[in-house]
Amino acid sequence: MIWTEMESFLVSCGGIFLAELGDKTQLLCLLLAVKFKRTWPIILGITFATLVNHGLAGWVGHLLSQYIHQDILAWIVGLGFIAMGIWMLIPDKEPDTELDTHVSTKSFFKIFVTAAFVFFMAEMGDKTQLATVAMAARYDSVLLVVMGTTLGMLLADIPAVFVGQKLAHILPMKLIHFIAALLFIALGIASLFFV
Repeated sequence: MIWTEMESFLVSCGGIFLAELGDKTQLLCLLLAVKFKRTWPIILGITFATLVNHGLAGWVGHLLSQYIHQDILAWIVGLGFIAMGIWMLIPDKEPDTELDTHVSTKSFFKIFVTAAFVFFMAEMGDKTQLATVAMAARYDSVLLVVMGTTLGMLLADIPAVFVGQKLAHILPMKLIHFIAALLFIALGIASLFFV
């Protein structure tokens, strides 16, 4: 019982962390940090947006679990991981950099709201949101799945806020994206063997 709960948290956290490496929302975090030059309202904004987004996705996944057998869900999650790994091999379009140019001088709250809104909208229908739906459908604890997926997002995105523009031109994002895709596919294959 305890291992299953830990598994739901760890798989959710690790899977989303891998999916988020080199994703458009990670690039969006870099852009927000460069634009506003204030880390904490951005971090709080992306945290709030992720909790709301993944909370909704977890709820949908839980509803699906009421109608689909657990063995089928395990296969769906495994195949979903593989599909997301393949999806990661397709480059994302870079996020729109045309944010409100007057916001950089605005208050902590206005930066928080801007970051939360932009991040929430960027995550709608994204692979990490769909992965959260699948994992919440697979595991019994929606709360642990949402906590895991949120932590995975933040582990990938918060460093991007701190890195900002300085390393944005140096990081080989295509290589990072490729390695993350291979790891995600491997995680999906491993999930299929442990059904």
